[in-house]
Amino acid sequence: MSGPNAYLIAQKLSHKEEFTPRVATLSYLHDTYNDPIDQAIIVYFKAPHSFTAEDVVEFQCHGGSIVGRMVLEAIIAMGGRLAHPGEFSKRAFLNGRIDLSEAEAIAALIETKSVDAAKMLTRQLKGELRDFVLHVRELLIDILAYVEVNIDYAEEDLPLDMLKQIEERLINLRAKLFSTYESSKRRSGLINGFKIAIVGKPNVGKSSLLNALLNYDRAIISDIAGTTRDTIEEEIRIGTHLVKIVDTAGIREAHDVIEKIGIERSILAIEESQIVIAMFDNSRINDDEDIQILNILDEYGINKHILKVLNKSDLEQKFDQTLLGENLILLDCKKNSDAIILHVKNILDATMVDDSVMLTSLRQIEVVKKAYENIEQSVEFLNFGQLELFAFHINVAIESISSITSAYERDEILDKMFGSFCLGK
Repeated sequence: MSGPNAYLIAQKLSHKEEFTPRVATLSYLHDTYNDPIDQAIIVYFKAPHSFTAEDVVEFQCHGGSIVGRMVLEAIIAMGGRLAHPGEFSKRAFLNGRIDLSEAEAIAALIETKSVDAAKMLTRQLKGELRDFVLHVRELLIDILAYVEVNIDYAEEDLPLDMLKQIEERLINLRAKLFSTYESSKRRSGLINGFKIAIVGKPNVGKSSLLNALLNYDRAIISDIAGTTRDTIEEEIRIGTHLVKIVDTAGIREAHDVIEKIGIERSILAIEESQIVIAMFDNSRINDDEDIQILNILDEYGINKHILKVLNKSDLEQKFDQTLLGENLILLDCKKNSDAIILHVKNILDATMVDDSVMLTSLRQIEVVKKAYENIEQSVEFLNFGQLELFAFHINVAIESISSITSAYERDEILDKMFGSFCLGK
């Protein structure tokens, strides 16, 4: 329980007059008729020394749905209510116990299915992203204070090379934000699972590879082209990583409306995946459909890991391997898919080598993008001496980056202006 009446309800339930904060107390719990319903451990956290910064009481009762329900019903009868989804974290945020970045990390930590994601999100709970945001905010506020002093107090003594220094600091900061943005996009699969699309023309062995990776026959296999007419998605774990594998419809010139829709979904799967396994048939002479696959990869596979696989390597080679480049994986997926698993594992493990701060939600990624774009625009106006427009874009950048953790207050600029430059004496 959390709230101003939590302590009072705990007294009613337990028939005890007081609790020592942070000390476990063994007590019987009673309903509104004073009948005992369980013997439980009660721990009281006195405000503001709790997760929500309110009075919080924990009841550790015996297992089983009946006992837990009876305790809840007794609490509700004595004036409590069931918490709304996320309400404890919301109260912690509103009471200043956590910021937005930590709240989002908690939500993601509850939902994550990845060991690596859990470790990374725990770093967020310790304030890693908050510290990063505060550092960026401080730099931008310092810069904005300098410029607004130059706009409003031009008669004051200011460094002659100030604008050049500001430009250099902004270029470095923009590069840092862009790097964080790109790194977070690459590692976004850590939270909800990485997505891998298996693509290729019909009958190259895509469904056979899916079945081999899953170790059971999930997809129907036949010699009839176009057997798979829609995407098939399954989840497996590779190392410590949760991976969603998407078997797509064969990409070729569609012969009917349904097949055309399946091919469009195949292209969408490429766009949404972090890793694309492009399969080709070693036993067949390459044709225009293979070239079409390569062209699609060039168009939609930008900034993705592309694994080019030449399947049926046990059969006579007819495919021109030079079309696929040097890093080609030779495979007979009906016998062994270990080579694919090893390549995928190495790619996913490499995502954990990057120790930079990671943005954990699409909202955070978008606001950082907005921040570095406005910094980029501000530099252009700075070079033209249009300081008012420069200040506008810096303000937008500050508001954007601040929204990751908390709201930006305009008074922060005034404190910098009148504190750093001793103006207005």
